[in-house]
Order: sequence, then structure tokens, then C-alpha cells
Amino acid sequence: MGFAHIYPKTMEEEKDVYTEDGTVDIHKNPANKKKTGNWKACRFILGNECCERLAYYGMGTNLVNYLESRLNQGNATAANNVTNWSGTCYITPLIGAFLADAYLGRYWTIATFVFIYVSGMTLLTLSASVPGLKPGNCNGDTCHPNSGQTAVFFVALYMIALGTGGIKPCVSSFGADQFDENDEAEKLKKSSFFNWFYFSINVGALVAATVLVWIQMNVGWGWGFGVPTVAMVIAVVFFFLGSRYYRLQRPGGSPLTRIFQVIVAAFRKVSVTVPEDKSLLFETADDESNITGSRKLEHTDNLKFFDKAAVESHSDSIKDVEVNPWRLCSVTQVEELKSIITLLPVWASGIVFATVYSQMNTMFVLQGNTMDQHMGKNFEIPSASLSLFDTVSVLFWTPVYDQFIVPFARKFTRQERGFTQLQRMGIGLVISIFAMVTAGVLEVVRLDYVKTHNAYDDKKIPMSIFWQIPQYLLIGCAEVFTFIGQLEFFYDQAPDAMRSLCSALSLTTVALGNYLSTVLVTVVMKLTKKNGKPGWIPDNLNRGHLDYFFYLLAVLSFLNFLVYLWISKRYKYKKAIGRAH
Repeated sequence: MGFAHIYPKTMEEEKDVYTEDGTVDIHKNPANKKKTGNWKACRFILGNECCERLAYYGMGTNLVNYLESRLNQGNATAANNVTNWSGTCYITPLIGAFLADAYLGRYWTIATFVFIYVSGMTLLTLSASVPGLKPGNCNGDTCHPNSGQTAVFFVALYMIALGTGGIKPCVSSFGADQFDENDEAEKLKKSSFFNWFYFSINVGALVAATVLVWIQMNVGWGWGFGVPTVAMVIAVVFFFLGSRYYRLQRPGGSPLTRIFQVIVAAFRKVSVTVPEDKSLLFETADDESNITGSRKLEHTDNLKFFDKAAVESHSDSIKDVEVNPWRLCSVTQVEELKSIITLLPVWASGIVFATVYSQMNTMFVLQGNTMDQHMGKNFEIPSASLSLFDTVSVLFWTPVYDQFIVPFARKFTRQERGFTQLQRMGIGLVISIFAMVTAGVLEVVRLDYVKTHNAYDDKKIPMSIFWQIPQYLLIGCAEVFTFIGQLEFFYDQAPDAMRSLCSALSLTTVALGNYLSTVLVTVVMKLTKKNGKPGWIPDNLNRGHLDYFFYLLAVLSFLNFLVYLWISKRYKYKKAIGRAH
């Protein structure tokens, strides 16, 4: 009797002490709830992210000016080099994510790639400051570098792109890993983490867009790249200081291999009938999934064709013989593939939003260039600097959402997060429509002044650039709903052992949004320049119709929102069961 009384108590105590999501500590022991994870671990992750983003934006925000003035590149060449590099920064996360999920785990992937990142930043600083490496033959602000100096610069730049590829897809997921999904109290904190994660990104971006850009333009590029390099070193120190507090998810093997196994097994059994009783489908017998670091997933009725991969045929003897995963897959493995496929429509709906977001660096700047930029009598604010108001908006709305909107919404929706992740993203999509309408209305007013005063050939009109502030504030507010909701959604709905890969997938919407913007501008100009007309976006915007382009984006955003509503109403949130091992 004494033994029967003690044993359950011991099991209960163990449940209270250790996490149930399969995480381990840095020494590969089961993660102790009291000693690891939670906010005590996240403070190091947030500090790391703030410094890393400061370094990234401090180096990238003003990059086009460096290419023009120091590498003697023209506007088009410099702009293309920046967009090519930026696009690469959003493609390399697919590499880092695969390595993290398949082999290294998120901690060791970040730990490896930060050294590539720091090496790239160091080389970039040297290329801008060390005689022989920095561009020579300078005449005022224009230099004439040799091929070796240009090569060193671009090697450094793409080392940074590779380095960020191991950090971008892992760091947000790694932070979320610090909260046990099987613990209700910790699960609630996870949603709050994503808000503060995005907040820390924008703190870094704010410092970069103000202090570091000023240093680059007024002190010198050596210091301008050197300070971000120091910030990146501090980011690395922050990250490793928290090592003993981290919870680590163990890698589950190649996610792409598991996906192809399901596809191959399903097509091999194309003529097999799936039983009505889904409990007859193959699944491991114990509570744990056969995929390391993953919980079991409940069977779903969508995409039934792939259920064939889990149907046991006469040739799939599982008695005394190891299962051949290219012939027979578990229900959890099948549901992994289904999860990825069902995420794709939601992922695609984020591309138009990313296109709207990209206007801050292009059309908003061009619009601002035509307006009065004076701030007082002697100071002019660069039109690109108005993106500060987007950052300020994010920094304002993030804590407001976390501390006020969520508790208020919870009273009406009965949702623990205030809104579901899909509802949150949808609200952001609606706000982005208003941002484009606001930008369009401002352009109508601006063009009306041009027409009334016959100011078609004036470079600037006496209309304050600060009338652009509302459209920047609306974009920032939309970010808090859509981008943060997207971060949380892709982490939460991704299969446990594919979270880095899904985070990388969500990042690709930014790259595709930029590409879509380029396509739209190209198509619009080709269609509207016929018969000798200047087109909607000519070099002289006073003779164009930039307002039509903003309204086009508003219409596309509205149509995208309608499609999103259809997608979200049919989406079923995943259900995980059991424990990870």
C-alpha cells in the first residue's frame, strides 16, 4: 500500500519538475521547469535579437548610398544590388531552417551562423576603413574602387546574408521553445513572447535608422559599419550568456525526407482503399511519436489521398521487422505533410500584404521627395527617414495590443489570446487597405495643388511631408496584427519538428512581396505609357498618377482579404496529442 501511494506522487512530482514537450537543457538532460526556459531565458534571446537587428538595419538601411558614393554605382545598379542582396537574406533562411530541423537544432544552428555573421560584418568594416581594402581614388564623395576592393565588399555582404540565414528562421522559434505548450500557464506567455520579440526588432531598427545613419553620413563609413559590427558582437555575447537557461528542442531528422516518404508511399498504394475506421491506420503504439522532438498529431479528414501512406498492406509486415518508411508512414508523419499543405494558402495570402509593406521603401519615399521636407528653417528631413513613424507605431501598438487589446477582446471572444491567430492577421490586412487609401487620398490632394497652381515642373511643392505620417502609422499598426500574428501562427501550426522550416517559409512572403511590387510597377508602366502618355509613375510624379497605383494596391488588398476570409473559415487548427520524446 505504501508503494502504491508513493509511486503516483513521484510521477506527479516529475511532471511538475520537467517539461513535457521533449525539450532538454544545454547538457542534453530533461529541461527543468524552474531552472530553464520562460522569461529568464527569453531576456537573453530578446537582447540578442535587438542587437542583431540593430546591426542588420544599421548596415542595410543606408547601403544604397554607400554603393553610389564609394563603389561609384549608378542609381539602377545600386538599387538592384541592394534588392538582390535583400532577397538573398530572405532565401538563405531556408538553408538555416533545414539544418536546424534536420540535424543541428535551433540553438546550435544560431551558434554556428552567428560566427559567419560576425566575420562578414568585420570584413565589411575593414573594407570601408583599411587602406588598400577601402575604395580609393576618391574625388569628394565619389570613389573609383578597383575590382579587388569591390570583390572584398561583396564577399563580406554575402557572408552576412548567409549568416542571417541561420538566425532569422530560428530565433523566434527558439524563443517560443522556452514555453512548454503542455503547461497552460506557460502557453499563455508564448503568445506574449511574439509581441515582445517584434518589439525588440523595432527598437534595434529605430536606433539604426536614426543614430547609425547619421554616423554614416556625418562621421564616416568606417565608424558607420564598425558600430553595427560591435552591436553584433554584443548580440553574440547576449546569446551565449543565456545558454544554461535555454530549453532545446532536439532535431527530428530531415523534414523533406519525411515529406517525400509520405508522397512516395501514397502513390505506391494509389489503388488501396482507406478504411472508414481511421483507428486502423498505422501509428506507433506508445504515447510518443516516432519523430524526435515531435508530439503525435490527430488524424484529420482533409487531403484523404495521403492517408493511403498509413494503410498497412500485406507487404508491410510490422511484426519483428523495422517499418520501411518509404512504404508505410505513421498517421503523424502523414499529418505533417497535410499541415504544410494547409498552411500554404495562408502563406500565399501574406504576399500582397508584404507588397503593401514594401511601398514604404519605394513609392512613399518618391511621394515624399516631391513635398516640402523642412523641419524648421534650417533642417530638412530625408523622405526615407519618415519610416521612423512606422517603427514608432509598432513600438506603440505592440505593448498596447499585449496589455490592453488582448484582455479587452478576451471578454467578448472567450479566446485566451483575445483573437485567434487568423483573426489577428485578418485585422492587419484590413488596416493595410486603409493605409493604401490614405496614401492615395494624399496624392490626390497633392496633384490637385499641382493642377491648381500649374506646378507641373516644380521639384517640390509647398505641402509638408509630414502629411505622410498617417499612412506610415497605419502600416505600423497593420504590422503588429499581421506580421506578429504570422510569426505566431506559423510557429503554432507547424509540425513540432518542422517549426524552423515553417518560420523560414513565412519569411519568404517578404521577398515575394517585393518581387510582386516590381512586377506591378513594370506592368503598370508598360500599360499606361502608351500613346505618348507619361504613365502612372513617371520620373516627374507631378505629371503622373501615383494615386492610381495606391488605389490599385488597395483594391488588390481588398480582394486578397476576401480570399483570406474564405481560406481562414475553412482552416482547421492542428491538434497535437501525447508527449514529445
